Amino acid sequence: MSKKVMAYVGSYCYNGKNKGISIFDVDLERGKFTFRKEIDEYNCSYIIRSRKKDKLYAVSEYGVTSYIIKPDGDLEKLNTKKINGMRGCHLSVSMDDRFLCVAGYHDGKCTILRINEDGSLGKISHQFYDQGFGSVAERTFRPHISCCRITTDGKYLFSVDSGIDQIRIFRFDENAEMLEQVSALRCELGSSPRFFRFSPDGKYMYLIYEIKDAVEVYSYEDTGKAPVLKKVKEILTTTKEGDISQTAAAAMRVTKDGRYMFVSNAGENTVSMFKADPETGDLEMMSSLPISGDYPKDISLFPDEKHLAVANYASNELSFFKIDYEKGLLIMSERNIPIPQPNSIRFITIEE
Repeated sequence: MSKKVMAYVGSYCYNGKNKGISIFDVDLERGKFTFRKEIDEYNCSYIIRSRKKDKLYAVSEYGVTSYIIKPDGDLEKLNTKKINGMRGCHLSVSMDDRFLCVAGYHDGKCTILRINEDGSLGKISHQFYDQGFGSVAERTFRPHISCCRITTDGKYLFSVDSGIDQIRIFRFDENAEMLEQVSALRCELGSSPRFFRFSPDGKYMYLIYEIKDAVEVYSYEDTGKAPVLKKVKEILTTTKEGDISQTAAAAMRVTKDGRYMFVSNAGENTVSMFKADPETGDLEMMSSLPISGDYPKDISLFPDEKHLAVANYASNELSFFKIDYEKGLLIMSERNIPIPQPNSIRFITIEE
């Protein structure tokens, strides 16, 4: 059985030069994209695949849209659901493919949609607005939910609010009408927590900060009443000294074995590579290198993890790098591909 690898890039459409989702054929050996077609999905700022890798979910101007990933890699639209709020900025799928979480940066709203058996989007299961004030005028003085996801055990929902510098933690009961908040991680004022991921084994949580330009590592333990998060490590995402006010940690990826992490730094326009210790949670920066583009909003590892793709939002292009894990280096491997306002990259491996 042969395998086909596809890449899907979600983009804003403010300049009217693109349709929203671009589909590419992928050459794994060379770390190369070849453009195939575009799909109309206005202001598709974020895309994510289902756990089964047969569906694609996309933020749109009008809510969230579900797609079937066809055997040739093309997309077939299933449906679009409104989220009763402003356009989302981030999506995540529960481990059992039954729920889709939508983070709302503009209105500070978290929305959870049920996913039907055929992969289409169903009714809203849970929703809430954050309330409160931050410390920095406009940027962080009001709620901005930048990431929300259900934990791997399905018990809790973590909601990151970069505006009020908190992670709110809720007990998740799929049958209850309301989410019950059980804890909160209160971050440094003005740090702007942006995005988190768990280590592959679920022992650690990695949290990046947009304004503080740092990664924090927390051990994760479920007591039955609420998760306990203990800070293990904090490390800067940039090697730049002095004023880092024009730099923003933007995206993070962790390898499947949990031994390496990559973080993009918008403004400084670099990607930092870290060595991670799966046993202790420790992080060590190996390098922080320029990515030949402006404002890297997203990064994504190729399925074989030998190359990295970078979505450079401000310079309207994708850039590509071969990863040297032994030396901790990113080596440019292909010419940049022009694409207007790219914001999110996802890979899908299709068995033929």
